[in-house]
Amino acid sequence: MDLGQIEAFVQVAQHRSFSKAAEALFLTQPSVTARIQALERDLGEALFERNGRGVRLTEMGTSFLPYARRALKALQDGRDALDGMRNLELGTLKLGSALTVSTYVLPRILKKYCMLYPGVEVSVQTGRSEQVLQMVLNDDVHCALERTVHHPDIVTVPLYEDDLVLVAAPQHRFARGGTASIEDVGRESLILFDKGSSYTALIQNVFRQNGVVPRTLMELDTIEATKKMVEEGLGIAMLPKVSTQRELEIGTLVPIAVSNATMPRRQISLIYRKSRKHLRSVQVFFALLAEMFDVTLQEAATAATGAA
Repeated sequence: MDLGQIEAFVQVAQHRSFSKAAEALFLTQPSVTARIQALERDLGEALFERNGRGVRLTEMGTSFLPYARRALKALQDGRDALDGMRNLELGTLKLGSALTVSTYVLPRILKKYCMLYPGVEVSVQTGRSEQVLQMVLNDDVHCALERTVHHPDIVTVPLYEDDLVLVAAPQHRFARGGTASIEDVGRESLILFDKGSSYTALIQNVFRQNGVVPRTLMELDTIEATKKMVEEGLGIAMLPKVSTQRELEIGTLVPIAVSNATMPRRQISLIYRKSRKHLRSVQVFFALLAEMFDVTLQEAATAATGAA
């Protein structure tokens, strides 16, 4: 069988007519008939039943149809991939991202990317670190931005370090001096966010290392809700610094230095699957990241060309 036979089969099945299928394929009806007959010979089965009112699929034809459609779709996907590698006007960029990165970092990156390459269709899938890693391994996305992970099938390019910062409302007693000990912090009402995230583990580890049991007031599921609670004076919170930049600038939140404890930080990286050949749309995204985050030349070259 060949591609022309498959195309003819799908069109006849869709239109239930040889003449309409011929029009859709810009062929004569005898040509379409010949292709179907050749396909039926190759398969050894009748695919259509002919009658005076048209044609309909046989049981064998009905079983074969989804596979024929998938074959045509796979071929079209291959053509689209080639077009995307040649032409940025037809490219796609499928990104995976940790939730914090997608909210507070990715918009700035994609604003610049979309200005430079307006023809590229961008999609973003978010999730927790393990979910994002699986997206990359499954080829659901071209690459991802998340906390640094180590996996034998993954290339990791560190981009920046996201510090955690202790914040309080301007009227809080910590705000007057701008500093507090970890023991004092433990006695205050602490607001935690996203209990299942790696940030919560980092926060709890700070207290554990210093022998302090924090007084947790409430647990919320988003950073934005946590910030609002702190602004209202309900407690203090340790938050990713990148998520607090706007509030710190306008003064609705105040940074508090912890005098006798080291605040944790989390490294954020670009990750992608080894041995994957990248579309041009993905290569220029890597190059943009290298420029924006001052990635070393070796890492930028590796990312721009794909892993060998």
